[in-house]
Amino acid sequence: MCSPPRRSRNRSTSPTRSGFTSGGNLKDSLSLILTVEEIHLSSRCHPQMLPDHFIWAMLCSSPLRYFRMKGRPALWIPGTDHAGIATQLVVEKMLAAEGVKRTDLTREEFTKKVWEWKEKYGGTITNQIRRLGASCDWSRERFTLDEQLSRAVIEAFIRLHDKGLIYQGSYLVNWSPNLQTAVSDLEVEYSEEPGNLYFIKYRVAGGTRDDFMTIATTRPETLFGDVAIAVNPEDKRYAQYVGRLAIVPLTCGRHVPIIADRYVDPDFGTGVLKISPGHDHNDYHIARKLGLPILNVMNKDGTLNDVAGLYSGMDRFEAREKLWSDLVETNLAVKKEPYTLRVPRSQRGGEVIEPLVSKQWFVTMEPLAEKALRAVENGQLTILPERFEKIYNHWLTNIKDWCISRQLWWGHRIPVWYIVGKKCEEDYIVARTEEEALTKAQEKYGKSVEIYQDPDVLDTWFSSALWPFSTLGWPDLSKDDYKHFYPSTVLETGHDILFFWVARMVMMGIEFTGSVPFSYVYLHGLIRDSEGRKMSKTLGNVIDPLDTIKDYGTDALRFTLSLGTAGQDLNLSTERLTSNKAFTNKLWNAGKFLLQNLPDRSDVSAWDALLANKFDTEASLQELPLPECWVVTGLHGLIDRVSTSYEKFFFGDAAREIYDFFWGDFADWYIEASKTRLYHSADKLAAARAQSVLLYVFENILKLLHPFMPFVTEELWQAFPYRKQALMVTPWPTTDLPKDSRSIKRFQNLQSLIRGIRNVRAEYTVEPAKRISASVVATADVLEYVSKEKQVLALLSKLDVQNVHFAESAPGDANQSVHIVADEGLEAYLPFADMVDVSEEVKRLSKRLSKMQSEYDALVARLNSQSFVEKAPEEIVQGVREKASEAEEKIALTMNRLAFLQSTVST
Repeated sequence: MCSPPRRSRNRSTSPTRSGFTSGGNLKDSLSLILTVEEIHLSSRCHPQMLPDHFIWAMLCSSPLRYFRMKGRPALWIPGTDHAGIATQLVVEKMLAAEGVKRTDLTREEFTKKVWEWKEKYGGTITNQIRRLGASCDWSRERFTLDEQLSRAVIEAFIRLHDKGLIYQGSYLVNWSPNLQTAVSDLEVEYSEEPGNLYFIKYRVAGGTRDDFMTIATTRPETLFGDVAIAVNPEDKRYAQYVGRLAIVPLTCGRHVPIIADRYVDPDFGTGVLKISPGHDHNDYHIARKLGLPILNVMNKDGTLNDVAGLYSGMDRFEAREKLWSDLVETNLAVKKEPYTLRVPRSQRGGEVIEPLVSKQWFVTMEPLAEKALRAVENGQLTILPERFEKIYNHWLTNIKDWCISRQLWWGHRIPVWYIVGKKCEEDYIVARTEEEALTKAQEKYGKSVEIYQDPDVLDTWFSSALWPFSTLGWPDLSKDDYKHFYPSTVLETGHDILFFWVARMVMMGIEFTGSVPFSYVYLHGLIRDSEGRKMSKTLGNVIDPLDTIKDYGTDALRFTLSLGTAGQDLNLSTERLTSNKAFTNKLWNAGKFLLQNLPDRSDVSAWDALLANKFDTEASLQELPLPECWVVTGLHGLIDRVSTSYEKFFFGDAAREIYDFFWGDFADWYIEASKTRLYHSADKLAAARAQSVLLYVFENILKLLHPFMPFVTEELWQAFPYRKQALMVTPWPTTDLPKDSRSIKRFQNLQSLIRGIRNVRAEYTVEPAKRISASVVATADVLEYVSKEKQVLALLSKLDVQNVHFAESAPGDANQSVHIVADEGLEAYLPFADMVDVSEEVKRLSKRLSKMQSEYDALVARLNSQSFVEKAPEEIVQGVREKASEAEEKIALTMNRLAFLQSTVST
């Protein structure tokens, strides 16, 4: 995963050097690394893959296959992380169903249970990756608790601690009462929920009965942790109380200072803010700024502690109701009104998160963030789409220290040992092993010293931040993989974890290796449901990728995901999947058509001739008839555009280009045109030439599509005889092949003529099987190439080939024909009598005109009614006006057609 010696570091948003790294998040993340000479792809995933992120599996596999076909050695190392909180929660629930609590077991017994669960269910995600067509080296699968990766985690912790960047302290963190652990910001989800705003009287000490301040709060139970009352210094309503003391309700007269601070919004609630720094992040920062004390009123299980007095031991929500009832009884309650709360809930357990002061391990982030910011500033790292660069810079500029400890049993144990009988904050030892820790302790405290390890584990994100280099052998810098594949070129991941994972990898990569782990970060969107909603079990809109594969096929799913736009979420609907399943079927049927119309496998000489035609020179292209020259030219242009899109990471553009060319040009036009050579011509040379073009174009389409649709393309590729190697290792099509722009314009003219004839047939409801005559009128130069494709024109327009005439002037029966102008200098005349029975058509249109006139008259009558216009809703009246206008246009068109028919009968 190393940088090639000559890698460009420019700031272009369209990298000219290839490279790709793809990643997801904690639950399903992927790290793909492609360098100029080599490609390395590694993935780390949570064992329960959720569909809003499985887009990475397709996006990673596609560029990997592309660069492999470009001739670069490609390596994708798959793997999973241990997902500390989620996995422990799942196993605890499993044990609870058996009537066993985690605390009933020893730590070793519990972790053994987790390993058993991992062995049984941990393969779910890898099975999904396989089914999605990920081209991995499964013999090199990694797991964050593997011995090598665990060694890297311990080494990283020790190095950061030795530099003074890791410290222990008591600070406000997100606390999960049910899980009994601190959780990261990522694991906290905010939801709007109905609640209440409580208005409470705080009496002013030494004042009269009328001297009180009303405070509005959504969490009255935290008032026991109040250390101050704050107002805005510009708020004249409370200026007289600033500097005095307030009495906290129901605390036996505890006094707190009344202070002024500009942070307080005078327009929110009553303009008075209670400062409870032990249970609110904003209050905590105010208290730190002003030097106020921190008062904690909550136990770690979500019950109130002794600070709450009579409420001690009560659940926080139970205490809220009891407290309000007591405030009402003591006349300290002003009012309670409905209020929409922004409630922080645990992503894993669903319970309400409690801000709580707790002793934890932290990483000092500012010096690490400065280097990561400079990496973007000086062009070492480019973020795509560019708009996400501002988010990256904002987060790193305002970064807080990272709480890396978790109160769990599953994960990387913090490599810290304490001395029995000594205070943890003063005497601890950081070591790689228990033996090393004991040796250090004995050197300092004597042979009889006893030690014990910190019970906490590291945040899973800590090991994830090391993923780009820990999977390649770091800290052993002599490992071939590390020397060969690090640093990489591009990281691909979801935009939602730009700072939770991407920024941390950048910081750790620079810190431990001296190099930015990748030059480009490509951010894809998330998968939403058809209505644009985030997928969740609560909404019941989760799409299981394996169920989707069963219904629509892997290739259809992959291709659907590929059509997304970088950085934008993709609404996944059954309509999209159905459409791309049809595309897959179209591709399959095209392959069947070719196999049925190419020489027999035993005809070796015929196949040698077919495979020898590459159409890679101007001369070979110019020798082709118009349809063949047109489709080969279109293919050569397609190869250039798709290759450029891949190099610029415009995967959606590449997929759309291939889709449009295959379906719109090759399948709908050239395959149909080729039938004139295969079925309606005695010219064996023309048939052989058409076979060569069919095979040449289709083979290259399969190559271009293979990164997106590996299964159907590989199956079709190997169905053709004389395949020397699998498609996945076949060279990518050559770019900058010859093109004939003149053939594009000429065939477009032919297409316009065919479309015009088809439209007339549809307009006059000509029976599909009926062949009609036509006179094509054009200039001499146009007639020269159009007349050569008489068979194609007749077949695709369903004309009577014996009655298709070409001339430079209009035919004698022009006034009895439908006139078509296909393009400047190209027209056609279709005798009306060939298409319909004129007398019957006159009768049909006359009857239709009568009915249309009656409907129009009825609409006009409604609009002429003053009562209707004045009383009916405006949108109803406008709707009638629009219908009347449409009816009038249809009547005019029908009358014109009827007049034309009647003139034809007269003639």
